[in-house]
Amino acid sequence: AAALLLAAPAGCAPVAPMSGVRIMVPNPPGSGYDMTARTVAATLKDTGLAGEVDVFNLPGAAGTAGMARLMYEAGNDRLLLQMGMGLVARAHLHDTHRITAAVPLARMVQEPTVLLVPADSRYRTLEDLVDDWRNPEVPVRLGGGSSPGGPDHLALMLLAERLRIPAGDTDYVWHDGGGEMLSALIEQRVDVAAAGAGEYRHAVEAQELRVLAVTGPERVRGVDAPTLRELGIDLEFLNWRGLLAPPDISEPRREELIGALAQLRESPKWREALEDNHWQDAYLAGDDFGSFLAAEDHRVGGLLARLGRE
Repeated sequence: AAALLLAAPAGCAPVAPMSGVRIMVPNPPGSGYDMTARTVAATLKDTGLAGEVDVFNLPGAAGTAGMARLMYEAGNDRLLLQMGMGLVARAHLHDTHRITAAVPLARMVQEPTVLLVPADSRYRTLEDLVDDWRNPEVPVRLGGGSSPGGPDHLALMLLAERLRIPAGDTDYVWHDGGGEMLSALIEQRVDVAAAGAGEYRHAVEAQELRVLAVTGPERVRGVDAPTLRELGIDLEFLNWRGLLAPPDISEPRREELIGALAQLRESPKWREALEDNHWQDAYLAGDDFGSFLAAEDHRVGGLLARLGRE
């Protein structure tokens, strides 16, 4: 009798735990958030943890429009927000909903930042760039796909700090998402850009862009560029990305979503995606992710204050 009660009705397939889920990306297509969300969605489908997973972009207010939408959808257990360090910073700068107000599901990946130039750039090495950057007579246009306070901007500001270059002397040009940034680099409307290691890997492989340096603790596989520490610069910087749910979803549903993401993380398809995108496994789930978010909120707030952005 128990077996009959647990069995699905004849002709009905069991419902996959992520079926009907929508993943919201708080910036335009082509960004690191967008790539991560679409990779999560494709892998959920490939592993049978979901049917179709709808990924949609809701740009605005440097990502905080997406956070506001998540708060408005309290109780909606079919909506997830793709987020990361940049959204933690923007919540401080816009004085809006803190990340800690949402339901933490899982941190999925982390990656170093790379410093990119067009293939025919006059900067052949990071030392070449630093020489010009330190010279007030030479304009150096730096760019990123994240707004001020986001990971691309923070990586460059921390590098300037280590090089003793005043932040006010740094011309940072913000492009809303990776697609805009790629065009600006190739058309040489910026001289150097910071981005996630996997974000422009195809342009690097096609020799449209070159990497001057990597901000992580070790070199990126397949990328011929040194780490900052190899160049004598005492700085490591890693960006991360994770998923949140709206407030007030039920505890059983929260556990179901976390369980599905744990299964996703263990799948060969996900390990393949990590390798292809130069991402590192940074899985941290549930309350542990919540504790990390609280600490990160405090850390990023202090960092912004030190850089004069808070």
